[in-house]
Amino acid sequence: MEHLRLLDILREHRGAYISGEEISRRLSISRTAVWKQINKLREEGYEFEAVSRKGYRLVFAPDKLEEGDVLEGLQTKSFGRHLNLMEVTSSTQEAARLLAEEGAPEGTLVIAEEQTGGRGRQGKRWYSPARKGIWMSLLLRPQRPLSFAPQLTLLTAVAVCRAIRKVTGVDAGIKWPNDLLVQGKKICGILIESVGEDERIKYCIAGIGIDVNVELEELPTELHTVATSLKIESGQTQSRATLISAVMNELEQLYNLYEEEGFAPIRHLWEALSVTLGKRVTVKTPRGETEGTAEALDETGALVLLDDTGNIITIFSGDVQLA
Repeated sequence: MEHLRLLDILREHRGAYISGEEISRRLSISRTAVWKQINKLREEGYEFEAVSRKGYRLVFAPDKLEEGDVLEGLQTKSFGRHLNLMEVTSSTQEAARLLAEEGAPEGTLVIAEEQTGGRGRQGKRWYSPARKGIWMSLLLRPQRPLSFAPQLTLLTAVAVCRAIRKVTGVDAGIKWPNDLLVQGKKICGILIESVGEDERIKYCIAGIGIDVNVELEELPTELHTVATSLKIESGQTQSRATLISAVMNELEQLYNLYEEEGFAPIRHLWEALSVTLGKRVTVKTPRGETEGTAEALDETGALVLLDDTGNIITIFSGDVQLA
């Protein structure tokens, strides 16, 4: 991995030139090999200034996730400690599932710089451009009945929402059950996929997609009115590594609380961050559409609606549209 060692040397001299001869000596490679490694880094998006008799100077580094930057911010015991950082993958969900089947421990985290086949709920495609967002999946092994899995979606939403608010100051809120919105536009989606065994959860994969540094012009035109990013909303570039660490810290804390005290405290935290409760909503379910006012979460995490005739309707699964 000579190009990575070369990158470390150039970062040490950020803003200054370092000669090809010095690089050659430190890496124990030829000057021609140095040039080849420089070109390899250029292909990854790094930009250099090369001046005769002065050498090379790093002038631009792409926002590339580094394992050390993520681990440095972790305050967890297990979440994110087993880190699999990938350049490109079809789906972090599938990569995490394979690791789960191989016996990977709880807290194993898969992160991709780019997803080519990212997906959301109900098989919807998730737009996942390279180095512009957080595309990650976390392995969980809760000792719970399979029917409890939807509660983990709500728990994950609370953790991500709290982390976003703390790190960026962006006033994100949760739309039941799995979307985070800012000013009515989607900024994050969450997908929990569970595998059961004897009616209990064998493992869950918590997929989290956050639009971090996507520019408005980089979003597909059809998403301009429904999606946004943390950079668009905050007006500044955000550190993805810092946010990943914050999400893991929040998630482990809430997950431990859930294991100790059940869903009740998570439910209260979710309700405090909700942009759904008290609003007129339309819920699309496999059995048709239901309209009403979102009143609360019940003890299972289902959405409680009050319809126009005064009846209470409990929604366990569906796509919510805010009025």
